[in-house]
Amino acid sequence: MQNIYRLWMGATVAVMAVCLSSCKKSFLNYTPQGQLSETVVADSAGVAQLLIGAYADLYANYDPGAPWNSSPDNWLYGSGNAIDAHGASFSVTATNSSFDDKWHADYDGVTRCNNTLKAVALARDMSPSAVANTIAQARFLRGYYYFDLKKMFNMVPWIDETTTDFNQPNDKDIWPMIELDFLCGVDSLPPTQPDAGRANSWAAKAFLAKAYLYEHKYTQAKTLFDDIIPNGTTPGGIRYGLSEQFEWNFLPEKEATSPEAVFSINMAANVGNGNISSANQGDMLCFPINSPFGCCGNFDPTLDLGNSYRTDYNGLPYLDTYNQHPLATDLTLLSNQPFTPDTGYLDPRIDWTIGRRGLPFKDWGIEPGANWDLNRTVVGPYHDLKDIYMQATANAYHDGESWAPGSAINYHVIGFNDVLLMAAECEAQVGSLDQAEAYVNMIRNRAANPAGFVFTYADNSNPLAGFTTTPAANYHIGPYPPGAFTSQAYALKAIYFERKLELAMEGHRIFDLVRWGIFSQEQQ
Repeated sequence: MQNIYRLWMGATVAVMAVCLSSCKKSFLNYTPQGQLSETVVADSAGVAQLLIGAYADLYANYDPGAPWNSSPDNWLYGSGNAIDAHGASFSVTATNSSFDDKWHADYDGVTRCNNTLKAVALARDMSPSAVANTIAQARFLRGYYYFDLKKMFNMVPWIDETTTDFNQPNDKDIWPMIELDFLCGVDSLPPTQPDAGRANSWAAKAFLAKAYLYEHKYTQAKTLFDDIIPNGTTPGGIRYGLSEQFEWNFLPEKEATSPEAVFSINMAANVGNGNISSANQGDMLCFPINSPFGCCGNFDPTLDLGNSYRTDYNGLPYLDTYNQHPLATDLTLLSNQPFTPDTGYLDPRIDWTIGRRGLPFKDWGIEPGANWDLNRTVVGPYHDLKDIYMQATANAYHDGESWAPGSAINYHVIGFNDVLLMAAECEAQVGSLDQAEAYVNMIRNRAANPAGFVFTYADNSNPLAGFTTTPAANYHIGPYPPGAFTSQAYALKAIYFERKLELAMEGHRIFDLVRWGIFSQEQQ
């Protein structure tokens, strides 16, 4: 495999003609059609295509019949299994082929990075700066793929461009090698890039900080975050910050100017390839079934997640007792039975995250409840919202070239909101509780912006007619008061909960719980 370069449109196939008569020994010396030697791609054009191929595997489609298994947001593994949501009949067993698909997809990405590194070493028509930039991008991407493997499987074989023996055991702690790959990006990537989807030095620094965080190297991570938060920029040169409104992170029309795109996987709809491979195909199961979207109802938020958005009279969450303040739901009701949505205090992020009966479902109309359910006794009364494109811009951002829907909503592998919450965690771990609280309050103050609330429709029968200025629910959220983080234990509890609220349904939760050592506790 190390001698085969895979072009970015997919794995190549070695093709050899079959000798039916008068076969000669020279037949054995054929160069298979579709297989590229190292010298063929060892120039600037070939290296550029190999690097594009390494980026393309960020949204790998290892199994065309089940692209969700290798979706980069890891919703199946990180948010399903009844943590954030009910997954697609997913079970964590050694025989589950989903894990095999994920393993192959990440290692295919590693292979493409290694092939790029081998080719660029042979190229003679590239400037030193172009070589350094290419090496740094390839190593950053390899660090990303190995980071994904590490958090998914822990001990995995390390294969790089110098490896000749591929029978490597699964007994290596690869954190040191991941760090070195990200460090290469920190040192050699430019602060801006010509394409929004390419990694810059700030993205490398954020991933290195995240690796340190996972390793519990909080001081090292904090040092990086102290630089990233005030000084970092997107690949397009936009200074990092929070968008004015929470829901802008899920609007394709806001992506080009988003200050939150630390490292994003860019999606595009209707690109002319006859499928939705560029349009979030790995998330095709996340849309409600029996709805305008057609499929598939396999990623529905849990009752636990819904209850987490309950707030008290100060606008703060019930960190320990949220399930003792449950939201009113239509779980036991049929769609033709009357239902009044919850009238208590709620964090406004709930209605950009969870579709609830009786509330606006973005601009698609009033969510009908049971009519959109796959099996509500199993998956509950809620529906995923973050993956849903807007009806008003569906012509531009919806891709219907498949049996299930695609969309042009980008996926933030690391967004600035994630950076702030990781930084808050580091501050709490090293004892800087006031700074930890300040970072959390930046997130909460953005959520409290009234312009970002969900509002009622001007006409329920015509949701495209626009919205009123009346909030759709009793939204009430506030920052933690000064000095509220009185202990490390309380601060960490609040930070962990804020990650649950802010990053819900984005594939983070299970990995967070595992690294915090509280996954079993959450399952009880």
